Amino acid sequence: MPEAKCRQGGGGGGDALRPVRTDLEQRCEFFAGEAYFGLQKRCSDPSIPFKLCFHHVAITKSTATTTSKNRKEVEDGCYSWKRGRWQKGFSDAFFKDLKPLRVYMLAGTGILSSQPEENPHWWNANMVFIPYCSSDVWSGASAKTEKNEFVFMGALIIQEVVKELVGKGLGNAKVLLLAGSSAGGTGVLLNVDRVAEQLEQMGYPGIQVRGLADSGWFLDNKQYRRTDCIDTITCAPTEAIRRGIRYWNGLVPERCKMQFKEGEEWNCFFGYKIYPTLRCPVFVVQWLFDEAQLTVDNVHLTGQPVQEGQWLYIQNLGRELRNTLKDVIASFAPACLSHEIITRNHWTDIQVKGTSLPRALHCWDRSLHDSNKNGKAPLKGCPIHLIDSCPWPHCNPSCPTIRDQYTGQEMNVIQFLMHMGFDVQKMAQQQGLEPSKLLGMLSSGS
Repeated sequence: MPEAKCRQGGGGGGDALRPVRTDLEQRCEFFAGEAYFGLQKRCSDPSIPFKLCFHHVAITKSTATTTSKNRKEVEDGCYSWKRGRWQKGFSDAFFKDLKPLRVYMLAGTGILSSQPEENPHWWNANMVFIPYCSSDVWSGASAKTEKNEFVFMGALIIQEVVKELVGKGLGNAKVLLLAGSSAGGTGVLLNVDRVAEQLEQMGYPGIQVRGLADSGWFLDNKQYRRTDCIDTITCAPTEAIRRGIRYWNGLVPERCKMQFKEGEEWNCFFGYKIYPTLRCPVFVVQWLFDEAQLTVDNVHLTGQPVQEGQWLYIQNLGRELRNTLKDVIASFAPACLSHEIITRNHWTDIQVKGTSLPRALHCWDRSLHDSNKNGKAPLKGCPIHLIDSCPWPHCNPSCPTIRDQYTGQEMNVIQFLMHMGFDVQKMAQQQGLEPSKLLGMLSSGS
């Protein structure tokens, strides 16, 4: 493929996803079933960018849903290794039981919201939502064969959706923002350059392709407690991807692939390894204490106080992740224990060093727009590299509310840290502080 010209430029917007039928119904036989996506046509101005958002979707035998209420029940990953084989693909028999899915405009939250109060920068952009049902981190190119009854075609789904959208107005856009959370966030890193190359090959080199990766910047670190790889919970990140990429026939960007030996393409699924090879600008959003990362690292916060070894491991995880982001130009990394943020309705509340995520994204957008202007000085008071420096989970006072998973009661930062076995005396000694001063700092969010 020819090198894509990921030119930088301006644009802004976000749009309404409404619970009404549109004329975009299409049967997507292409990926062994039916799916849906919505395109808001209210914004006729071609200068407003399209937004292509990857996310998870919960699929049952009768319907597919993507509402915010069931987000905890969505597919939480990309693979399932059980009894010696991968289980989370979908066979033709499964899809025969599915009712035809229609195109609906859904009420979005966070960056998908049409309300300026909730989505101040992109509330009026064209938006497209692609359900995640390929189970391959949007990397697969594996069709059904006599030997393999499962289909993993995530990378090809993206290509086909882009082809479809070009004829529905994307060809007139100036900016395309490819966004995703969790596995979708990793999918952004794997596909952003490929989408730019695809558009250029189709004759649209002027569309500026950008990426927004939320909670998909995983580490291939050593697990807290090593276990045999028998399912998605126990399998180490590197081993899971090694096995998965073979079943998915996973595609990775050529520039990243060339950095590793044959058979080691799995390295490109980890953000800090693929990021330096990307041509398109990407904004990385990542909790320093990501719940999904802790899960695959076999650190399970079940409500019981954590052991000292676990506590030290959690702190070190924050340090490791912070270190991998130091050279990322545009990043937002709060010191919180959570997973996913851009589609949450509280995403405007989270701040790092006094700057909210929507504000940081706006600054990033402006910086890309202004970078083409010769002699343009860097934007003052508009930071785009925001990483918390405090060392503990939820030491940032703007972190999402913590609730005791057994009682449902809210906990403040001190209660949460005590709940996790936080030793005030020992931690104060490590920081060279008096215990009372440390508690005061935690109470005030310092």
